[in-house]
Amino acid sequence: ALVEELRGMGAEAVAVQADVSDPAQVREMVDNVLDNFCQLDILICNAGVAWRGLLRDMGDRDWERLRGVDLDGVFYCCREAYRHMVARKQGRILTISSMWGRSGASCEAAYSAVKAGVIGLTKALAQELGPSGITVNCIAPGVIDTEMNGDLTPEDLSALAEETPVGRLGTPSD
Repeated sequence: ALVEELRGMGAEAVAVQADVSDPAQVREMVDNVLDNFCQLDILICNAGVAWRGLLRDMGDRDWERLRGVDLDGVFYCCREAYRHMVARKQGRILTISSMWGRSGASCEAAYSAVKAGVIGLTKALAQELGPSGITVNCIAPGVIDTEMNGDLTPEDLSALAEETPVGRLGTPSD
């Protein structure tokens, strides 16, 4: 839908899907963008999954999936974009973390840990790439009303909304 919207505004756009936890698929995704547009100007790392529960109950596969998408995926995408942006001495990288990456959350210890990792990776990469004219920034939003929160009860969502300054959950359009 976004691709059609962009094309309707006169922009060139393609949708490229990849499992960001797989470095080969990330490489192919970036190569696809370069084949279509000959350059990569902006990378937004916003793929994410969640896992809620007590850390003691988290299985190894759950941990691998969470870490693979939310942290490894950011690493792989940044690594692939790196060489192209440095060669051009320009580019923008935006990563998406979470408020839990800054403060931690009960029953979301693993999620908090990988999102804290995204923040640390972003800060270090900003220092590494800044001299090459590339900015790297991170957004750490509060609770956003997406499918990722689909397992929360209406009561839980209401309680989270009450904790926000605007008294509601964030939306993707925010």
